[in-house]
Amino acid sequence: MTTHGFTLTAEGPFDFGASLRFVEDWPATSALPSDGRALRFAYCAESDWRPIGVTVTAAPGGVAVATTRAAGPGIRGEVARILSLDVDGAGFTELGEADPVLGDLQRLRPGLRPVCFWSTWEAACWAVIVQRSSMLIASRIKQRIAERYGAEVTVDGQVYAAFPPPVTLLEAGGLGLPAQKEEWLRGLAGAALDGVLTAEHLRALGPEEALAELRALPGVGPFSAGLILIRGAGAPDAFPGDEPRLFGILREAYGLPEDAPPAGYRKLAETWRPYRSWASFLFRASTYGVMDDPVKV
Repeated sequence: MTTHGFTLTAEGPFDFGASLRFVEDWPATSALPSDGRALRFAYCAESDWRPIGVTVTAAPGGVAVATTRAAGPGIRGEVARILSLDVDGAGFTELGEADPVLGDLQRLRPGLRPVCFWSTWEAACWAVIVQRSSMLIASRIKQRIAERYGAEVTVDGQVYAAFPPPVTLLEAGGLGLPAQKEEWLRGLAGAALDGVLTAEHLRALGPEEALAELRALPGVGPFSAGLILIRGAGAPDAFPGDEPRLFGILREAYGLPEDAPPAGYRKLAETWRPYRSWASFLFRASTYGVMDDPVKV
């Protein structure tokens, strides 16, 4: 099979191995099994909603990327977003020098940047599927939807079912979900086709405006909106306004009182600008690993 290749260069600290290890423990994306050297996945690109297979390996100063079809600027930008290589991370280390708690996490996982869902659309669907469910059950349902409705893509000799594009799920039924969730997914499919659920659109807005727009979508509450913006669109400087698990981690890390209001966490996060998403990701990742946690993203 013909493959197409390009490279992506990191600005600032980056460790592809750290990203790969994170994905190996993160079932939400359903990446192909790893050999410890390559990240392999297939998805429907936001730029044209057509399926594509991707293999990423380490390269000097960044990563080397091989794709199953020609990758124009849109797809190159999407792969960069997935690995947070579309953001200059040179200033992130300086935040850790000013904040010893954050600095300790940076030293524990040097070069780890947020790893995003393959598409903003897929992140939105995950946010609905995982509601009131466990990560393990939700990942199985998501994979069954991909196998039933998604296109098969061969990546390095392995056949993989990409999660279907929004036009496919617009009228699909029998997804193995409660009727309300299936209705929400159809509503999200319409929003995606209207251009709302794309990284380009959401990151063109200010974080608060983007979160408000997402909360207006069917089945999307404050927690889901933050997940879609931060781990879907890859916005580097957003802070979720309502995420009890993250608040609990920060409360323990910084010795905040049990009754600290959300405004107290937002004030703390102000010191992480312009990398509030990155810092939040590191704190979540510091406790990551329990598969059956319904709020883990």
